Amino acid sequence: MKVLIQRVKNAGVKIDGNIVSSINQGILALVGIEKGDTCEQVEKLARKVVNLRIFPDKNDKMNRSLIDIEGEMLIVSQFTLCGDCKKGTRPSFDKSAPPEIANELYEYFVTQVKSYGIKTGTGEFGAMMEVSLINDGPVTFMLASN
Repeated sequence: MKVLIQRVKNAGVKIDGNIVSSINQGILALVGIEKGDTCEQVEKLARKVVNLRIFPDKNDKMNRSLIDIEGEMLIVSQFTLCGDCKKGTRPSFDKSAPPEIANELYEYFVTQVKSYGIKTGTGEFGAMMEVSLINDGPVTFMLASN
């Protein structure tokens, strides 16, 4: 499992030109589920993301978490995070979990984040989406379950 997080001032998702979700200050999380990923890994990464101290304190040091700032999270499925570009010029997606399993674990990630009291928006699994954001920093981190 891979989660690319970006600290944002705001972010949103459109499908077919319609806004389906938007957030204010917080985190945009792009989530890629790989073959063999488990519920335990999802729980661990959800806990890590909401507690990761990437927001500034009064001294402008990254010392506050999403929970601390009462921020929001936009979670978008992104199977291309599982792409392997080591060979050739066309990515291989052999490591990506099958859609049924990936969707189940993606939805579980959303549920886990919400369990921390985080206001959460989502994209639509498998849909062609337009994701917009104002990156704050920029501050971007890649988290992986292995």
